[in-house]
Amino acid sequence: MQAPKKVRVLVVDDSMLARSMITKGLSAHPSIEVVGFAINALDAKNKLAQLKPDVMTMDVEMPGMSGIDFLKQYLPSNPLPVILVSSLNLKVFDALAVGAVDFVRKPDEQQSPDAFLSALAQKVVMASKAKVRRPLTAAPTAASGRLATAGTAAASSIPRLGNNPALDRVIIGLGASTGGTEATLEVMKRLPADIPPMVIVQHMPPGFTKMYADRLNRLCAMEVQEAQNGCEMRRGLAYVAPADLQCRIVRISSGRYTLSCVPGEKVSGHRPSVDALFFSMAETVTCKMVGIIMTGMGQDGAEGLLAMRRKGAYTIGQDKESSVVYGMPGVAHKIGAVMVQAPCEGVAAALLRHLSSLH
Repeated sequence: MQAPKKVRVLVVDDSMLARSMITKGLSAHPSIEVVGFAINALDAKNKLAQLKPDVMTMDVEMPGMSGIDFLKQYLPSNPLPVILVSSLNLKVFDALAVGAVDFVRKPDEQQSPDAFLSALAQKVVMASKAKVRRPLTAAPTAASGRLATAGTAAASSIPRLGNNPALDRVIIGLGASTGGTEATLEVMKRLPADIPPMVIVQHMPPGFTKMYADRLNRLCAMEVQEAQNGCEMRRGLAYVAPADLQCRIVRISSGRYTLSCVPGEKVSGHRPSVDALFFSMAETVTCKMVGIIMTGMGQDGAEGLLAMRRKGAYTIGQDKESSVVYGMPGVAHKIGAVMVQAPCEGVAAALLRHLSSLH
C-alpha cells in the first residue's frame, strides 16, 4: 500500500535559529516534508518556483521586503497556503488580510518550543487542504490611517436598526477559527452601530485577541472590546472572547446578562471554545438568540449550535464555497444545526433580515 503523500513545506525566516528550530521540528512530523528554506522574501520567490511546496511558513517581519509586501505581490497570481510565524505584532492581521491562511505565535518564556512546533505542524497539515481566498476589499493596514478611516466611514453609513424594543431582547454568538479573522470582519463591517449584543469566539493565541478587538473596533460601526469577566452585555457592543479563557454567558436577572471569562479545561479541544459559548447560550439565555458559525478547522461549535437551535435560536452557517476551511460550518450543517447557509459576504444580510422580522 502506497504511503500517504507528505505535505511539502518551504520555511521562510531571516533568523538562522528560528529556521533551524522550525525545519527540525516540522521534519519530525510524519506527514510533513521540509523541502527547503529561504532567508528573505527574494530568496523565497526564487525557491518557490523551483521547489513548488504545498505550504509555506513565513516570518512577518524580515529585512528588505516584509512578509506582508511579499504576500501582496505573490498570492494574487499564486494562491499558496501560507502560515505566518509572528511575534506579538499587529501586522499579523495585515498579512491575514492579504491572504495568509493562519498564524502561530513565536515561542517566548510562557510557551515551550514543543508546544509552538506542535501547533505549527497542525496548522501546516490543515493549510495543505485550505482554500486561499483573495481579499474581498482593499486590506486596511496597521500603518494606513487613510484606509482605516475609509473603512470606518463606510461602516458608519450603514442604516441603524432603530428603536425596535424586540432588538433589546436578542443576543448573538459568533464562532470562527481558521480563516475567521477576515471572515468575521466581513460580517461585522456590514452591521449597524446599534446591533444587539454580540460575543465572538475566534481561536487565537494569547495577546492577539485584544489587538483583534481593537482592529474590529476601528473598522466597524459598533463598539468592539475584548471581553472581561463580569462585563454586562448591552446593545451596540460586541465582545471578543479573550485567548486562553473560556467565555460563557451568565444570566443575572430578567433581561440582563454578563460574561464569564475564566480559566478552565479545554472544550472541544479549544480555550476559548465556540461550543462553550454556544452551550452556555442554549442553557442560560431566555430571550431570543442567534448563532453564527464561520470558517474553521475541526468541529468546535457544531454541537453547541445544534443545542441553540433546539432551544429556538436562529442559526446561520458560512457556506462551503466561501470558507477557507469548511470544517466547523460543514459539521454544523451536516448534523442539522444550521437553518440558513450563506457566503461570507452574505452572512450579515441573513442576520439583518432575521432581526428586521422580530417584533
